[in-house]
Amino acid sequence: MPMPVICSLRWKTASRMTELKGSPSLGDVWDYPYLWSWQSSGGETEGRKTRPCALALVTRRKDGQTEIILVPVTTKEPAAGAHFIEVPQIEKKRAGLDEHLTLWVICDEFNSDLPGQSFYFVPGGKIGAFSIKFTKQVQAELVKAIKSRKAARVERR
Repeated sequence: MPMPVICSLRWKTASRMTELKGSPSLGDVWDYPYLWSWQSSGGETEGRKTRPCALALVTRRKDGQTEIILVPVTTKEPAAGAHFIEVPQIEKKRAGLDEHLTLWVICDEFNSDLPGQSFYFVPGGKIGAFSIKFTKQVQAELVKAIKSRKAARVERR
């Protein structure tokens, strides 16, 4: 059953909103109720709205569970000095995002989640995927932010 269109950032047309099956993969872009670090620091526990988020890292924990690291895609221009990557036109198309908007992947904060136990990560919420080349650029910027201790982690479990 198609989900309602909340904003054009995620989908260009409602007809493209279909349930896609499969486990999360690197570079996937999913609808996710992202919780910003400033919201979490203020005591909030729920993302205010769903937004496109890219799976920057997918790892297997020692207990066998899959952990995913999601970075948000936004229309709000990042502040000077922030870690981010502007989404190129072709990547917007691949990910099912609105090609007419200027979009950025924010890399100085992220949500971590366990899809197998998550109340927030909804399998079937995949809306597209970035290329491996672009995903590696996102990962490199995320690693820079982590190494410089400028990345904020929000655990969603």
